[in-house]
Amino acid sequence: MRFDAALSPAEIARLPKRDLSQTTCVVFDVLRATSSMITALAGGATEIHPVQTIDEALELRKEYPRAILGGERNGEPIDGFDVGNSPFEYSTMSGAKVITTTTNGTIALCACDHALRVLVGAILNIGALAEELRWDEPDEVLLVCAGTFEEFALEDAFAAGLLVAEFPNAELTDAARAALAVAKSNGTPLEALRAARNGKALVANGRGAEVEWCAQVSRYNIVGLMEAGIIRPLR
Repeated sequence: MRFDAALSPAEIARLPKRDLSQTTCVVFDVLRATSSMITALAGGATEIHPVQTIDEALELRKEYPRAILGGERNGEPIDGFDVGNSPFEYSTMSGAKVITTTTNGTIALCACDHALRVLVGAILNIGALAEELRWDEPDEVLLVCAGTFEEFALEDAFAAGLLVAEFPNAELTDAARAALAVAKSNGTPLEALRAARNGKALVANGRGAEVEWCAQVSRYNIVGLMEAGIIRPLR
């Protein structure tokens, strides 16, 4: 198994032109998109439809009028949407379809849509992700770190590094080694998330509980698999 990592939005922007036909992508947007998605799946959501733009979300809502419309722009809820991007808003989703668009996370997911497999990653499901990769044994794994606006995000690389650490005998690219180093040098998950730019912003806005939620290691034994643009629970 060989691990690589896309550590910035600039790298993610190039993924649609990259051959990922033999690659399993694991997408991380820990604060907060993928953490909210894993929470939604654990809370009973049957499908999550990530899209890149608000207009796409509104158009898809016409096809699924009973779907929950969620997401954020610049960290804030979108006017007219049902929910924002807090994981607490997604904890009870029994039988729901969710349409979501976020500043970075859904962009990263959509950029990987042509990959062999696309898994939704968070600290909340690190153990389940590792178990799935051990079972599937892909040759190539690309850890996609969504970032913040156009910049690197510490929390995403930290989570990617936690996953790399589960495979001490894997082959690592320099980027994957960098993610591993981030995970090894930034303390506990909660310490790392609180130190990150996004974590500091959330705490300053009174959302420290969301940071604490997203820092929980392997709270859920669930993996989200995206196929044809739709995320469904693997287990």
